[in-house]
Amino acid sequence: MDGASAFVRRDDDDGVVTLTLNHPDTLNRFSDGSQFLELAAHVRRANADPAVRVLLITGAGKAFCAGGDLRHMAEREGFSAGDVAQVQARYRETVHQLPAALAEADVPTIAAVNGAAYGVGCDLACFCDIRIAAESARFSVSFARLGIVAGDGGAWMLPRLVGRSKAMELAFTAESIDAREALRIGLVSDVAPDDRLGQRAAQLARKIARHPSAALRMHKRLLRDAEQHTLATHLDVVAAFQAIAHASEDHLRAVRDAVGALGKPR
Repeated sequence: MDGASAFVRRDDDDGVVTLTLNHPDTLNRFSDGSQFLELAAHVRRANADPAVRVLLITGAGKAFCAGGDLRHMAEREGFSAGDVAQVQARYRETVHQLPAALAEADVPTIAAVNGAAYGVGCDLACFCDIRIAAESARFSVSFARLGIVAGDGGAWMLPRLVGRSKAMELAFTAESIDAREALRIGLVSDVAPDDRLGQRAAQLARKIARHPSAALRMHKRLLRDAEQHTLATHLDVVAAFQAIAHASEDHLRAVRDAVGALGKPR
């Protein structure tokens, strides 16, 4: 896809990759399956590169992502086209590739939510490891309002973030909440003034990216997989990962730097 029509813009900065949803004229809405595949491919490409330490996702213009294209839905076009079997297959082949790519990614991910995050946009943010929001950001699990369900895995992720009761409330009412409420319920971990969101996100990314990439990725796997593992299984994996980390040059360099710093006057 050429740069003029690409849904996603990629920028690289010393181990931090920023993916920007870049159709501001449509509020970065997903209009067809190819856009899910495009973003998923970017996520997988960044994850496959050991030089990438942090992946940051944001939106261009006034919105993070305002959901799906309502006009296409009304006309049964795009990923809404066809009979039940065709829609089901299309979701599996296109829409579901995005949450799968994010859920499988070992690289730490940040969503910088710069505006409306509705429907799939809200779920996209939820599948990132850390979410920070601009003061003007709003979140809505808006599917019920349109007579559909969260077709992109959001119903699996949301209760893990805000608890079952609050997730049910957000899904059943389909009402939007502002950034401060999102912070209160734990949907986001920080709120920044609109004109400082980019700076705040970049600062957070830099704090993470200063650490050895392999250790970051293993630590993320431990945190993520602990939700499914027993403690015994978790400790087995911990022992293996820690042995790998102790044998690494990154660890040796980091611990020698730390020892050297002990002798420096403060």
